[in-house]
Amino acid sequence: MVKSLLIILTFFSTITIASAGSIDRCKEYSKLGLPGTHGDLLCRKGHLLSHYATYKTPIWVIEHMTTKKARGTLPRDNKFRPDPDLKKGMRAELADYKGTDFDRGHMAPSADMRWGRQAMKECFYLSNMVPQVGVGMNQGIWKDLEEHVRNWVMNRGELYLFTGPIYDGGIQQTVGKNEVAVPSHLYKIVYDPIKAEAIAFIMPNQKLDSADMPKYIVTIREIEKKAGLDCL
Repeated sequence: MVKSLLIILTFFSTITIASAGSIDRCKEYSKLGLPGTHGDLLCRKGHLLSHYATYKTPIWVIEHMTTKKARGTLPRDNKFRPDPDLKKGMRAELADYKGTDFDRGHMAPSADMRWGRQAMKECFYLSNMVPQVGVGMNQGIWKDLEEHVRNWVMNRGELYLFTGPIYDGGIQQTVGKNEVAVPSHLYKIVYDPIKAEAIAFIMPNQKLDSADMPKYIVTIREIEKKAGLDCL
């Protein structure tokens, strides 16, 4: 279905990095530049993200996937944790998700981190999560998209991934004492630096049919507009 969907949409150009010192260890992920300069930059072994304390969720998360990483075999960690580098009151806590109808939805998925123990551990920090509908979304079409991406990596050698939430109309719903914002939509941009090809998706945060995945292909410009980013 989506195997042949990776098409040319646009080209990335280098973006000026505002806080190079704070992301010096994440040059692998910031190589193409940053989608924005707002939020708290958090450099991780397997990803780079910008966290928005008001929403208690990431603004964007960048990964650089390679065939070597995609071949990783480490088991899923499954130990969700509040981010130790964010202060209480400025971050999501485990209790915020307890008793809700939402999954703790990874933006950088754990299956992408099977190549390194630290990468796996850090992807379970709640700074990498958003409240995401489970059945049919996090456990359905979104998971299927992530699997397609890993297959594309195996065929193409390397890909850069830009993933995050969209709050259409602002915060409409929150969960928990810390008022973690529930996104209306989620986006993912997949960029092939070798062929200079990209594909982008925006999906509503609701139960969807995986067979409809092609319907959610959009331009990168549309993601920029709706998420307030500058990806190129």
